[in-house]
Amino acid sequence: MTSLVRWARTHPLALDAIVALGVLFAMVAGSFVDPHGPQGTYAWGARTPDTLSLALMVLGAAALVFRRVAPMYVLAATATVSVVELVTGEPRAPVVMSAVVALYTVAATTDRPTTWRVGFATMALLTGIAMFVGPLPWYAQENLGIFAWTGMAAAAGDAVRSRRAFVDAIRERAERAERTREEEARRRVAEERLRIARDLHDVVAHHIALVNVQAGVAAHVMDKRPDQAKEALAHVRTASRSALDELRATVGLLRQSGDPEAPTEPAPGLDRLDDLVGTFRNAGLPVEVARAEDAPVLPAAVGLAAFRVVQEALTNVHKHAGPDAKAEVSVVHVGPNVEITVLDNGPEATPGRPAPEEGGGGHGLLGMRERVSALGGTLSAGPRYGGGFRVHAILPVKPSTSGAVSPTTTSGDTGA
Repeated sequence: MTSLVRWARTHPLALDAIVALGVLFAMVAGSFVDPHGPQGTYAWGARTPDTLSLALMVLGAAALVFRRVAPMYVLAATATVSVVELVTGEPRAPVVMSAVVALYTVAATTDRPTTWRVGFATMALLTGIAMFVGPLPWYAQENLGIFAWTGMAAAAGDAVRSRRAFVDAIRERAERAERTREEEARRRVAEERLRIARDLHDVVAHHIALVNVQAGVAAHVMDKRPDQAKEALAHVRTASRSALDELRATVGLLRQSGDPEAPTEPAPGLDRLDDLVGTFRNAGLPVEVARAEDAPVLPAAVGLAAFRVVQEALTNVHKHAGPDAKAEVSVVHVGPNVEITVLDNGPEATPGRPAPEEGGGGHGLLGMRERVSALGGTLSAGPRYGGGFRVHAILPVKPSTSGAVSPTTTSGDTGA
């Protein structure tokens, strides 16, 4: 059954030819039947169609082969041969059956107003000619049959067209819903990739910068002060181990089912701020921290964003602010928000640390801005008056999920 339907859809002209042959057979068979037989019965073989009627039936059936190619022209042709038969046929052959099929096709392939207009005109034309011009009395049942069959053909074609439109609308909505689900899945995948990329950048930029500095210190003092070199190498080992742990936790999110279980250590927050600052102090960057001792606990997402902002800002200070740089970190709760500020006393602009209007080649500030904006906060970064750099982030304690707020200051990326 499925293969037959598929063949019919791919060979419409062949299907219409088969339909035309069926209609021709029905018309020829009907032309041998007398509906006024003895005791109101149908008498088979009681009459014989003439040559003109047979020719009109063949013409009407041949026109039906092209009923879906040019439905209006086919209806006009079949109505014409039907009119000729209604006027001249004695006995009358059922040539009008071809016009009924053509009218059904017009109703099924056009719109409802066209169906009403064309259907009423066809019904009035054929019925009127049969009643008032043909050889039979106007009240003959054949004339009333023409009226009924043309009306039912128009109604049936309109019902089929409405049903097809309804099914097409349902199919289109289903396809649109499927596309929407696929787009939503792609959007979530892209957001997750961006989040993981930010985490990887923050971890690598911070810890590799510390490893680089401590390795340089160890190489410089290896011969003259071996104890200090050992201490620097110990810091390298601690920083590298911490980087590996955080990388393992981040990349563990990409594992498939069945892979080894990822670490379940919670994401870092401001509760680890002292440990973070300690790594920079061990690397030779003086950092002062100002925050309230009884500060409320932040939500995990806000705490992680605040931690990464401080981490990236201090990494930039350590890399670009010069050997004599100092940094200040403040965490202040203001109303429903928490404000993070990182200041340094480095130069306003160096070859490695361009001013915001000059642009930058890294992704540190961009990643910070995306993190903060995703929570509905704002981030500004730029040079301070008289030298140094300032990073200021405002994070809502209850992050917004309806959309990101645009940053208040546009600046280039000075990160790694």
